[in-house]
Amino acid sequence: MNRGGTGTMQAAALAAPPSGRLPSRLGRAHLIMVRDLMVHRHQWTILAFGILEPVLYLLSIGIGVGRMVGHLNGLGGPAVTYPEYVAPALLAMAAMNGASNSTTQQVFARLRFDNTYQIMLTTPVSPRDIAVGEVGWAMLRGGIESTGFLAVMAVMNLVHSPWALLAVPGALLIGFAFASVGLFVATFLRGWQDFQLIQLVMLPMFLFATTFYPLRVYPGFIRVLVSCLPLYHSINLVREPILGSAGTQLLLPAGYLAAMGLLGLWLAVRRLERVLID
Repeated sequence: MNRGGTGTMQAAALAAPPSGRLPSRLGRAHLIMVRDLMVHRHQWTILAFGILEPVLYLLSIGIGVGRMVGHLNGLGGPAVTYPEYVAPALLAMAAMNGASNSTTQQVFARLRFDNTYQIMLTTPVSPRDIAVGEVGWAMLRGGIESTGFLAVMAVMNLVHSPWALLAVPGALLIGFAFASVGLFVATFLRGWQDFQLIQLVMLPMFLFATTFYPLRVYPGFIRVLVSCLPLYHSINLVREPILGSAGTQLLLPAGYLAAMGLLGLWLAVRRLERVLID
């Protein structure tokens, strides 16, 4: 039996109701997360690469270019080195990529080729359970990758404040926002070539959402556009506490990402119901 068939059988087995009934409010989303966790026990290199990618950016741009840039002033606190400025943005990128890749690439394969979800629906699992479970796993994956990168930052002496621990729940919130929207987008993908369209959105956002330079370098009208990007708010949510500043300024990015995640999840549930049931 091929590996895809084994995976779908595992999905069906995990989705089967255990002895006793689960409360209807909780559903069976946690079983989807358990299934994804079991799959990734043998695919740990995916998580490792999610940590390695921002490390490579940090070494090449944060430290390499940082030697020419020196310190950055005017950030609302003491001057920081360029690696200290770039590293939190790369942590936000790790959370974004880990979560969005999980609910786009992997969900698309399970939805269009492996028939994983169709098998799950022969059990008491619902499209809502699938959506919540996949988003929950994507959040966990993004949190693991970003926390791993935060540990690398600490080893490289780029973390100087205990407030940096707030970056961990911040990464989970970033993962929730991008995982939910990624799941919604995955239901519209027709083939692997459509992932190029996703990159047309993700790559410019990564380059221009204050990842490598402050918002003030942009002219006024572009500054407004950049400040509307979800990655911009994601970066602010983790950069501020890592640089030692935690206060009410975090409420705006946290609220933005929470609203984005809730709306994306609501839309994703309805799209999955239409795709899988109708």
